[in-house]
Amino acid sequence: MRDAPVDDAVLPPAPGAEDYLAVDFVNSAVALPGGQFTDFLGTPGGTNQWLFDRGLAPADAGVREMCASQLRSLRENLRSLFAARVAGVPALPAALSAVNDALSKAPTAALLRWDERTGPYRATPCPTNEVLDRALATLAANAADLLTSPDADRLTRCGSTPCNRYLLRHGRRHWCSTRCGDRARAARSYARRTLKAS
Repeated sequence: MRDAPVDDAVLPPAPGAEDYLAVDFVNSAVALPGGQFTDFLGTPGGTNQWLFDRGLAPADAGVREMCASQLRSLRENLRSLFAARVAGVPALPAALSAVNDALSKAPTAALLRWDERTGPYRATPCPTNEVLDRALATLAANAADLLTSPDADRLTRCGSTPCNRYLLRHGRRHWCSTRCGDRARAARSYARRTLKAS
């Protein structure tokens, strides 16, 4: 597979991505027809843009490869947990450990600060290294919320090959987009025609 640039507009958000940022996050690496693959976190610049677009980092966060790599690692661990939930099998302990580690990265309370002119105030420090920790913690917490909610019963993988995106099933819908649904229906139709012809 090769990396192919894909515009966000080409791939509409999968059902559930509007409600759970974690669904959007695990879908940030996409397998496309024709052996194409795109990873919105594949470069530090792409990672910075993805985080900025979702309010997880300032535009000038200066994400480096090490940070992008940590996010990609969390994404793969979350994909593992999503796959285990969908299959109804126990999660890999390493994936659980990685997510719990990410959950513990960011402080849960704003710190008390003191300004000589204005007095005490509460603030959350956000130097560059803490931007990543906050993003990791936010994404891990959102995934944990999804996996422990009633919505987890609707979590599924797109039913169209080669798509690898996850979604929250609605009704009978088993595809992440109309395009994937059309592709699956066309493949079934082709298989029926081929079977009749032979």
